[in-house]
Amino acid sequence: MNMAAVFIIVPCFNEDASVLHQTLTDLLSAGYSVVLVDDGSTINQQTIAADLPVSFLRHEVNLGQGAALQTGTEFALEKNAEYIVHFDADGQHQSSDIRDLLQSLFTNEYDVSFGSRFLTANHPSIPPFKKIIIAVARFINYLFTGILLSDAHNGMRAFNKKAASSIIITENRMSHASEILFEVKKNKLRYCEVPVTIVYSSYSRHKGQSGWNSIRIVFDLLLHKLFQ
Repeated sequence: MNMAAVFIIVPCFNEDASVLHQTLTDLLSAGYSVVLVDDGSTINQQTIAADLPVSFLRHEVNLGQGAALQTGTEFALEKNAEYIVHFDADGQHQSSDIRDLLQSLFTNEYDVSFGSRFLTANHPSIPPFKKIIIAVARFINYLFTGILLSDAHNGMRAFNKKAASSIIITENRMSHASEILFEVKKNKLRYCEVPVTIVYSSYSRHKGQSGWNSIRIVFDLLLHKLFQ
């Protein structure tokens, strides 16, 4: 498999220069095509990646991670991507996990593979309040889609070309993670979960969603699906 046909979409917003540069370097070293989508940052993200062979896209205003992923996906498909991977810019995802995500797609067993931090032997410790939020998100996802993932909002996931072309993200903010499940169900896509390692640093924890914001995301999505 030509790894250049695997496009990694990296949404970013006011990222730390060293963390972002290292994230991109790791991905490029594996031979992947990398698309960096700047979602309206006030820090010049293009300068950080100026010495790297990445495709750079920019939203003039901050639209949210869902919009950045959709923009990157559309660009990758135009460039004849065969596989597309979502990958966070904050250093918590490991580029070495990408091959495991892709393996089930390469063999044509599945169309989508979702990363799960809870399928690893030593998954990270999560505060009790956040565990409750994840459990609620899992239930709501299952209620509407029949899909019960072990890790409801892991940002690392991979798609074959069929799936990437079928899934249209309209939820601009973080509720896109649940919307993707709706799209998987609607389009009858085959899916699996794959163990991935999440490495938390003080920086990635700061960049992540707060518990209260996670609650707002879950219930915004719930209301949207009830009344659309």
